Amino acid sequence: MSPLAHRRFLKMNGLGNEIVVLDLRGSDVRVQPAEARAIAADPASRFDQMMVLHDPVTPGTDAFVRIYNTDGSEAGACGNGTRCVAWAMLDDPAMARPPLGENLLLETRPGLLAVVRVSPVDFTVDMGRPRLRWDEIPLAEPFPDTRRIELQVGPIDDPVLHSPGAVSMGNPHAVFFVERDPDSYDLARVGPLLECHPIFPDRANISLARVLDRGHIRLKVWERGAGLTRACGTAACAALVAAARLRLTDREATVTLPGGDLRIVWGEDDHVRMTGPTELEHEGTFAPSLFEAAA
Repeated sequence: MSPLAHRRFLKMNGLGNEIVVLDLRGSDVRVQPAEARAIAADPASRFDQMMVLHDPVTPGTDAFVRIYNTDGSEAGACGNGTRCVAWAMLDDPAMARPPLGENLLLETRPGLLAVVRVSPVDFTVDMGRPRLRWDEIPLAEPFPDTRRIELQVGPIDDPVLHSPGAVSMGNPHAVFFVERDPDSYDLARVGPLLECHPIFPDRANISLARVLDRGHIRLKVWERGAGLTRACGTAACAALVAAARLRLTDREATVTLPGGDLRIVWGEDDHVRMTGPTELEHEGTFAPSLFEAAA
């Protein structure tokens, strides 16, 4: 029997970005890729990202968080999921371990994420510094300027999409700036092709961004390992960074996704901070039968 059988989980969302929070602190259990895929396939626990809490690794942190996509792969960061983790660790009776106050310091594979509560359901996450060098993102070949890289969709003399900005916010992102509403493009068709383009050795999140004014971006995202999503926090951060580098916006903007708005600030300390809401949908436990095929 899978060690995940009968484990309690929270089904949450951040702007419609479907999140499962699973607490494995106090155990040495690790989620296997096939188990993550099985959990994502169940309607009761369907997720875009699953946030799994483990015991702290670095002294002074509150938990180590592993992040799984629907295909079982691990993500480096998930801003919407990090806000959900903060709510669970502070407010859920079974997961909260007081005294934590209103602030948390979480550790992920790429580094530390500081989280501050700003209202009962809203949190600000310090997503850290954007990585802008080609080999940090990473890209498969050198680009001295990652504000616009050579990549396009469509005819060479009249491409549908071209010259995205490349940014890593813990995950690699390609941000295409478009002149029309992002919904007018078939991102469901081109997203999988661009995600797996050879220029992205670790695959990439693909975003279509329309700058409405210097303080407002409309965004649609194909998420690496998950597909079309109603919201993606790291993509919102990457879009603001990519736009500000091209002087299309200021260093602070509202990013509107299908699920709602995030406030993104790229501070003078080079850190990107994201503020947005969380919502608890339901709690449940994993049925043993869920993992029979995975085993």
